[in-house]
Amino acid sequence: MKAGVKLPEVTFRTRVRDESVGGSNPFRWEDKTTADYFAGKRVILFSLPGAFTPTCSTYQLPGFEEGFEDFKAQGIDEIYCMSVNDSFVMNKWAEAQDLKNVKVIPDGSGEFTRKMGMLVAKDNLGFGMRSWRYAAIIKDGVIEAWFEEPGMSDNHGEDPYGESSPENVKEYLTKEAQDKAA
Repeated sequence: MKAGVKLPEVTFRTRVRDESVGGSNPFRWEDKTTADYFAGKRVILFSLPGAFTPTCSTYQLPGFEEGFEDFKAQGIDEIYCMSVNDSFVMNKWAEAQDLKNVKVIPDGSGEFTRKMGMLVAKDNLGFGMRSWRYAAIIKDGVIEAWFEEPGMSDNHGEDPYGESSPENVKEYLTKEAQDKAA
């Protein structure tokens, strides 16, 4: 669907650990751009409705985290998890999930998600505007493969999950490798 599309250029407001700050919360603001995350790399980006939510915390994020070495063996340099949450929330979620491999990207204002055409209202859950669940394989800032959950709509009564799962993305990469070898 979106294969061949270049990612939108946005600036992400992140908080990074910096011991020179001192105190119990040694973090400082650091702006990162789309290019900082995606230029010159082949990555998996997956986006989901919210940090700390059940499907995201139980299946999707842990699946990508645990499968990192397999993805790396298939030519993936980085795996990024994005949500329309601020950097404080995303950092705490990464800590709670004990992430070692997957990196989180905060899209606090939803600008990237909106420009991707994936921003939906989740007022029925008290969330406000959030990302529809999707995954993508991105090479040097251009979408190579797209995995979007069906039924994208505002205030959807369900949270479909399957198309953007780590298992589905891995299956795609395996088939791609087999096709290239044939």
